[in-house]
Amino acid sequence: MVNNAYSQYKKSSIMTAPPEELVLMLYNGGMKFLKRAMIHLEDGNLEGCHVAVIRAQDIVIEFMSKVDTDYEVGKNLFSLYDYMYRRLIEANVQKDMKIIEEVYNMFKELKETWEEAIKIVRKNKK
Repeated sequence: MVNNAYSQYKKSSIMTAPPEELVLMLYNGGMKFLKRAMIHLEDGNLEGCHVAVIRAQDIVIEFMSKVDTDYEVGKNLFSLYDYMYRRLIEANVQKDMKIIEEVYNMFKELKETWEEAIKIVRKNKK
């Protein structure tokens, strides 16, 4: 019952969130899955690590599918996501903690940049 209520709340949060918040949710999700991958790898749970890295890859693919490459900044962002995606494949094949940490830090930096951009836009709207 509690699990179902949480699922409904989570679904409602996603369905009603403004686009900029959805981006933050995706960055947070990527970080969460990569953190899980690191924990699984430390515990020797290679299957759990694999699944978590795949989930992070899915998030990167989602970002790649939404980037507007008509502009230079979009092209650069797409290239960054492509790099992250390729590194996650490498990390998953090699079960390499350093690569997982590298991409985790990239997610974190992109999230922090996005948070700053949201603050600036909101401040300028006032």
